[in-house]
Amino acid sequence: MQILFRLLQSLNRYRGQLLWLLLLVLGVTAASLALPALIRRAIDDGLGQHSPAALTQVAGLIVGVGLFRALLNFGRRYTAEWLINRTGYDFRNAMYDKIQRLSFSYHDTVQTGQLMSRCTEDISALARFVGQGAVELVQILSLLVGILYLLFQSSVALTLIGLLPIVLLTFLTVHLGQIIGPLFLRVDQTLGDLSSALQENLTGAQVVRAFAREEFEKAKFGKANRQLYDAQVGVVSNWGFYLPSMSLCIMLSTALILWFGGHMVIAGALTVGELVAFNAYLVLLAQPVQDLGFVVNSAGEALAGGQRIFEVLDVNEEIQSPPQALTAPPLTGRVTFERVTFSYRGDRDQLSEVSFEAQPNQVIALIGPTGSGKTSLVNLIPRFYDATSGGVCVDGIDIKSLDLKSLRSQIGIVLQTSLLFSTTIRDNIAYGQLDASDEQVIAAARAARAHDFITTFAKGYETVVGERGVTLSGGQRQRIAIARALLMNPRILILDDSTSSVDTQTEHLIQQALAELMRDRTTFVIAQRLSTVKRADQILVLDGGRIVQRGKHDELLAQGGLYKQIYDLQLKDQEQFAREMMFLDGTEMAEEPDAGRGARTRSAETRMANAG
Repeated sequence: MQILFRLLQSLNRYRGQLLWLLLLVLGVTAASLALPALIRRAIDDGLGQHSPAALTQVAGLIVGVGLFRALLNFGRRYTAEWLINRTGYDFRNAMYDKIQRLSFSYHDTVQTGQLMSRCTEDISALARFVGQGAVELVQILSLLVGILYLLFQSSVALTLIGLLPIVLLTFLTVHLGQIIGPLFLRVDQTLGDLSSALQENLTGAQVVRAFAREEFEKAKFGKANRQLYDAQVGVVSNWGFYLPSMSLCIMLSTALILWFGGHMVIAGALTVGELVAFNAYLVLLAQPVQDLGFVVNSAGEALAGGQRIFEVLDVNEEIQSPPQALTAPPLTGRVTFERVTFSYRGDRDQLSEVSFEAQPNQVIALIGPTGSGKTSLVNLIPRFYDATSGGVCVDGIDIKSLDLKSLRSQIGIVLQTSLLFSTTIRDNIAYGQLDASDEQVIAAARAARAHDFITTFAKGYETVVGERGVTLSGGQRQRIAIARALLMNPRILILDDSTSSVDTQTEHLIQQALAELMRDRTTFVIAQRLSTVKRADQILVLDGGRIVQRGKHDELLAQGGLYKQIYDLQLKDQEQFAREMMFLDGTEMAEEPDAGRGARTRSAETRMANAG
């Protein structure tokens, strides 16, 4: 009842359409109730008194009532379908808007397929109930009240006799309504599981083929499909038992009316026309009462769907702009962490008592073993997550007091596997600034070293990339992502410096693009390259969620400790390789600036690869 009450509240804006639909339903019901009375007149006044004029008059009235009923039915169906589609439209928009505003911590624990199922199947079930199930319920109740009134007017005794099976039918319907809701909830949940299995398989198609796991995935999907089948069969089994029972009650009621009513006609207590009309009313009631099963079915689906929909709509938005939020001014890029502790949903701390300050235009390199908290740290800056304790400030302003959009619009993010959308290259680059001109888009692409390969495509910037950008190479995707960040012109930049998945020539182009992107910005880099680490103004070495060392490259090497271990294991080989290539190239590495060393290293690596 709570779900239905909330559904009615959501329909407040359509009170006029609902009132019009109610009037149409009552009009159809009145027209339906008039037909048995006209049949009684045709039998008693026309046939009983051998009056052709009475028969002609009744026939004309029946045709008129039929046309009037057809017109009202058209209006009823049109209005009902309008409400179905409008309700679905509103709930889909509400769900999509809610999903956009839910925090990363929510999406970390909820399957995509489940959300897709709630946005499609569950909303459809809820909308169908509004325009069909609820309308049928109103019509059934109005027919029931009208027919009972007319039957009691005709014969109280015969009405009571005919209603005995209807009482049993009522109990069957109530019991079915109690068990059908949980059954449909199970169907919705298993359908969500099936959608999740399908979505994961389609997303990871390359991995499935690469590891030859087609049969495993087929079995996993088959298991989810079987669970959905069993849940649906459970609904059908109960439905198959109750529906014939309902029909039997109606037939039993008709038999009782004909038996006892026939004796009343013989005794002269009823006319033949009254008995026929009496039976016609029961037959008229039979179909809506049988449709009561459909109403229960629709209500069960709607309740199950509504429960799952409102579960999402009721989720507390952990990350949101505060009331009377401040609009972030143009930032200089000073970022301060003050004794920040952070954990995911109350688990162990990913960060513990982290404090540091990044000055405008500095490059901050984050380095440390897997699980040390590097990604957790950078995710706090744009408020993808909120710190458990402590504070994060930009230009001395607590980020929790700022409007989210104004904050994030000044933060650029480039990840190792940047996502592109299934649209044109131009639209992907302009995603963060939709009003950007073509000249601005091209300028950003040139700076990101992407313009040359874009112009090789037949449609250039209007080339549509595949889902997640799969029609482009990894290096091409990353350079478009860099162009996207450049066009935003952010004051704070967050990037994953890893280029391990691309060839050396593409890596060199990406490094050039990143150098352009990092210029005159406060940059946080999850560093995996020696060149990035060396040019950093401040290196933060994390371990177990704490900053265990900080400083510049040479200072940290002299200190020893974890940084020296990471350098020896991961970065020293890069430097040794670069020295060897510079020696073969006949140049003095020590005299080259970092950017020059990186360029020459890439050039030497390319020549070595080509020679090989």
